[in-house]
Amino acid sequence: MTLPTPGSVTFERSPDGLGLGTARPRISWRLPEASGSQLAYELEFQRAGLTTVTGRVTAAERHLVPWPAEPLASRDRVRVRVRVWTDDEPGVSGWSEPAWAEAALLDPGQWSAVPVGGAWDSGAVPSADRRPARVRREFTLDKRVVSARLYATAHGVYEAEINGRRVGGDALSPGWTVYGRRLQYLTYDVTSYLAAGRNAIGVWLGDGWYRGRLGFGGGTSSIYGTDQSWLAQLEITHDDGTMTVIATDSSWQAAAGPIITSSLYDGEVHDGRLGSADWSRPRGADRGADDGEWAPVALHERDMSTLVPAQGPPVRCTAVIAPVRSQRRDDGSYLLDFGQNLVGRLAISVSGPRGTRVALRHAEILVDGDLAMGPLRQARATDEYMLRGEGTEQWEPRFTIHGFRYATVTGWPGELTEGSIVARVYHTDMEPAGTFECSDPLVQRLHENVRWSMRGNFVGIPTDCPARDERLGWTGDVQVFAPTALFLYDCAAMLDSWLTDVGLEQLPDGTVPWFVPVIPSPPPWTPIRPGAGWGDVAALTPVALYQATGDAELLRRHYAAGRAWVDLVSSLAGPGRVWDTGFQLGDWLDPAAPADDPAASETDPHLIATAYFAWSARHVSIAADVLGDRAGAEKYRELAGEVARAFRSRYLLKSGRLTSDTQASYAVAVVFGLLDGEDAAGRAGRRLAELVADNGYRIGTGFIGTPIVCDALTVTGHLDAAYRLLMQTECPSWLYPVTQGATTIWERWDSLRPNGTLNPAGMTSFNHFALGSVADWMHRVVAGLAPAAPGYRKIEFRPRPGGGLTSAAASHQTPYGRAAISWEIAGEEMSVTMTVPPNCTATAHLPGVPPVEMGPGTLRMRVKTDHDR
Repeated sequence: MTLPTPGSVTFERSPDGLGLGTARPRISWRLPEASGSQLAYELEFQRAGLTTVTGRVTAAERHLVPWPAEPLASRDRVRVRVRVWTDDEPGVSGWSEPAWAEAALLDPGQWSAVPVGGAWDSGAVPSADRRPARVRREFTLDKRVVSARLYATAHGVYEAEINGRRVGGDALSPGWTVYGRRLQYLTYDVTSYLAAGRNAIGVWLGDGWYRGRLGFGGGTSSIYGTDQSWLAQLEITHDDGTMTVIATDSSWQAAAGPIITSSLYDGEVHDGRLGSADWSRPRGADRGADDGEWAPVALHERDMSTLVPAQGPPVRCTAVIAPVRSQRRDDGSYLLDFGQNLVGRLAISVSGPRGTRVALRHAEILVDGDLAMGPLRQARATDEYMLRGEGTEQWEPRFTIHGFRYATVTGWPGELTEGSIVARVYHTDMEPAGTFECSDPLVQRLHENVRWSMRGNFVGIPTDCPARDERLGWTGDVQVFAPTALFLYDCAAMLDSWLTDVGLEQLPDGTVPWFVPVIPSPPPWTPIRPGAGWGDVAALTPVALYQATGDAELLRRHYAAGRAWVDLVSSLAGPGRVWDTGFQLGDWLDPAAPADDPAASETDPHLIATAYFAWSARHVSIAADVLGDRAGAEKYRELAGEVARAFRSRYLLKSGRLTSDTQASYAVAVVFGLLDGEDAAGRAGRRLAELVADNGYRIGTGFIGTPIVCDALTVTGHLDAAYRLLMQTECPSWLYPVTQGATTIWERWDSLRPNGTLNPAGMTSFNHFALGSVADWMHRVVAGLAPAAPGYRKIEFRPRPGGGLTSAAASHQTPYGRAAISWEIAGEEMSVTMTVPPNCTATAHLPGVPPVEMGPGTLRMRVKTDHDR
């Protein structure tokens, strides 16, 4: 009997298997949802016409299976198929659809390219006035093309064209890394782009993060270099086995293009009257007039050992949104509302007189009916296009993105008609992994706000905000949000890449910066110094990655950074094991903190620091256990215990209260396991519940306490208080912004105040994911879906209804397939449906019945409930 075939064979975390950065890529595949569990598998490899098979391998593993064939060399391309034996039917399945694993350039010596750019000196020109270059090269092909690969990167950002056709759909490539140590390059299959005879390749360049203005307080330009250049190698394989290599070198030409200025913060200015539309096509006899525009390129330098293949998917457009409202104003401009705070840019379709200037200005929110530009600080967020005057013109900026819901359009010729302007949403093109639904529309909108804030801030790296003059990879934000992020999207490759940069930016003494990559910033952010909750990303986030994916390699790659961080804190705390020195952010943006001093929380920042010291030491011990470092596991486990005892000695009073009698202090004490025994934790939970009630069930926590306050209440028997916090609509609360029309998570609980005015602080963002970390509790507690073993090999279903909710559901695409739960309450009965993927098990903890052990498949149950609706 032939069984359903496996599908979705992938390699490492590459979306398509092209340009792999390892000689032994691990292999994964999925089984159909209705399939039984895998008992065995067989892999087939076809390379250069030769086929080899592994034979039947008796194993259930199908996630990141070690590469069993000959290692890949650079450019090697191998076709891989898999078939499986399962426990639901005798016999073997059919072969999967073939997938291709292709190595990138694994040896730096295989690069012959050099960076090329405009020969004019623009590095000394103010950032706002730099005109980007374009570079091009023509070449002739007199042999048939079998395959062609373009390996490309830039000092700056780029878009390539071959014979007038855009290469790839990625944006803002190669993204932002610690450029001096690690510059990513992308691999493109461009076989279909080439033709016999004359061909041309042309590339748009922009400053991007490499030499554009970055940071607040005016920012800094040219942080990584003053050149704007492209580095690429086009390798063309012919039918006779020979290869033509077109590499960036002195034979290329450069010219200024129609982009006048381009800035991530300020926007892009494009003059459609400049340049030829077919500039990236081969020149014909009628194009000789263009020769004067182009001049030899300038050559620049790059250490090829710093080039690394891109990890995971690039930034792409993932959605197109039309405005939900368009208002023509008295001055002739238009105000557009897209109904959703998003990150991306506007695309226009316009016709009008030559030289007409259309300006597009963006903002996240309106105040008094107009764009609120104050929160953007020194980000201009304005794009401008000058028309060619030749029929209908399509235009979209190339090298900028904005955070916005609203936009104004000035200078539009004639009436703005439907379809003339749309918003294109850009972010790292991560595969969606998790869903959540519930019966309360406000809570449902809250969850969607979390998702949108993640999308808007996962743009190559995880940033804090997408609109103002900042957009930095703040370590503390990711540290608290990582479990939520890993549930919602398959972002492991992106976070792995960013954590690599965290390790590169870590100081020799173990200090982890406040944000990565590090850029020049005013005090207290530079010089770099250690801070609890932010630096702990090095110890905590690798473990979160492992728990979500089951991939111990992620722990191995970042283990040294986590150890170095905890060792540093150990030296700072000294033998007393209390970290009570140095500058700390504490429970950042506690709602009681002054608007102009968000670090001045009610909770002792050194209590927070010591709690995190214990928590990170425990997580490093977990990583050590998984990696087989027995001595390290014991060392850090003992250290965590010592710090917990020191925490109690310093911060726990005989009355059972903490020296900081705040929501955040009890939350960290409970969730981080710092109290001695259930009685002590119970007392802390009762006091936390009292504080929450005394505060009218409004939030009293900031970045540190907010992600865990509902968990602390839940595990200590105060689920009702946790739900009342969740369902609260008065400020400060999670639902208050929802009642104010928010479509993303705000940075401050009162970024927009109840009277309709902006928070007067200079730091106010309307798209900031950190406070949305409560979604992790919603997935695990409200819906009831959580991993009970790394990678969801074992699942816990434990729905805990409350808050008047009558239904909830969650699903997650685990490494082994889809896990899901849905529940609904009608009368005194709760019906629950649970799905376990093949090769996984689960335990269902439902109200009023003993735990139920489950294997793969779907189980439906009905139980009695005393749920207060």
